[in-house]
Amino acid sequence: MVLREKVEEVLKKIKPSLQADGGDVELVDIENDSIVKVRLKGACSGCAMSQMTLKLGIERILKQHIPEIKSVESV
Repeated sequence: MVLREKVEEVLKKIKPSLQADGGDVELVDIENDSIVKVRLKGACSGCAMSQMTLKLGIERILKQHIPEIKSVESV
């Protein structure tokens, strides 16, 4: 499975939690096969807690499932 497909599969598992709070996440790009670029959407885009969601939620879960991921950044 290609890295992009792996990331999409993990994001599909995360999305319901974000959508339950009126937000969402979209994969934008993967740089150097290790830095995932995402766009937080809906309620997540303007939320004060979005950095915590990004780092402690999305990034942590992606790294658990795909160890080669070094970081997740919002664009």
